Amino acid sequence: MSTSLPWICASCWRALARPISRRLNVQRRVQSTAASVSDSISPALLSRARSLASEHASLAQKLASDYDAEAAKRLGELSTTARAIDDYDKARSSWDELQSLLKSSDQELKELAEDDVKPTHEKIEQAEAALKSSLIPTHPFAHLPCLLEIKPGAGGDEAALFAGDLLRMYEAYCAKNGLRTTILKYDVAEGGEHVQEAVLEVETPGAYGILRCEAGVHRVQRVPATESKGRTHTSAASVLVLPAVPDDGGGDLGENSFNDPRSDYYVDPKDVRSEVMRSSGAGGQHVNKTESAVRLTHEPTGTVVRVEDGRSQVKNREKAWSLLRSRIAQSKREEREEELVRLRRGAGAGRVGRENKVRTYNWGQQRVSDHRSGIDSRHLDDIMDGGDALEQVMSSVRTWMAEQEVLGLIVEHEEETKQTKTE
Repeated sequence: MSTSLPWICASCWRALARPISRRLNVQRRVQSTAASVSDSISPALLSRARSLASEHASLAQKLASDYDAEAAKRLGELSTTARAIDDYDKARSSWDELQSLLKSSDQELKELAEDDVKPTHEKIEQAEAALKSSLIPTHPFAHLPCLLEIKPGAGGDEAALFAGDLLRMYEAYCAKNGLRTTILKYDVAEGGEHVQEAVLEVETPGAYGILRCEAGVHRVQRVPATESKGRTHTSAASVLVLPAVPDDGGGDLGENSFNDPRSDYYVDPKDVRSEVMRSSGAGGQHVNKTESAVRLTHEPTGTVVRVEDGRSQVKNREKAWSLLRSRIAQSKREEREEELVRLRRGAGAGRVGRENKVRTYNWGQQRVSDHRSGIDSRHLDDIMDGGDALEQVMSSVRTWMAEQEVLGLIVEHEEETKQTKTE
């Protein structure tokens, strides 16, 4: 005689199955997440962080009995990394405890652990991000004001018009973000309004750190006003971001003071040839008939700076020296980075310099594409107006630059380890 099973409604079956299904899904997610957690941060990076944390602990112990100003300064520099690695270790320890609880035979404990999987994983991600950030050395010019030097490239008049568009874009961006600006130099073609060279001084401290992501070649694709057949032309303009320094070389510059021969900003006056001449182009009779223009030539490097915007030779000379120091400082910094670039290329990391194409502005598609971060924005008008869309693009590039720095740190650490083993 056959025995029939008790009848249970379909909705009850679903209610019974739901917790099992949820637990299975959580366990699958836990397994995949566990792998990603263990592989998401380089062992070389962790090794570097632990080494710095160990140095921090040693210095703290030393300072407890014998105060030393240099040691105290170093302790402060290492404190962020020491806290970050401690937070990371605590988050990983919590994760390991969760893994044990998920294997427990106690169903209630397992369910409690399942509820903690997502927030604990998020804590690990946050701790990893903070740890990576703490290891990236602060750029030596990040706290300084800056100069944006904009020049037209290939494309003739259209390139010169685009250079003017970029200048207005940066002026608008700075105005909306509370950054003080001054036009340091503005050269136009004789008899026209096409920009030959423009230098925008962003006077607010920290401007270099905000805007250094803009350095490189900016390309524009659009139909010029003079194009009768409606064909799209490609033109370009270059943007050079230079650190600026107060006229007296003071302020919070530290080793960057141009009065110190060891600093990046130091330029020996004996190496500079100074010339005065009449200004060219528009400017009125006074400017054109007096020798107010100043040209400085740094003979060891061949760097030439000419300023003729002002009516006063003294003011033009001050501007020329400021611009020359900034160019020399940037050049020295780039020279020191070349060896690191060589090492990082082998690991897929690098530095985007002034000669690299960094961004394309496509008028026909109303699209802006950054070739470093890979971001595509369809808000061309807002970008050219210096709006939130531009900040979004710039923020993505800053993130990309930070990732490159992290990859570079890994390469450097591995190289140091190899050298230590061979010695």
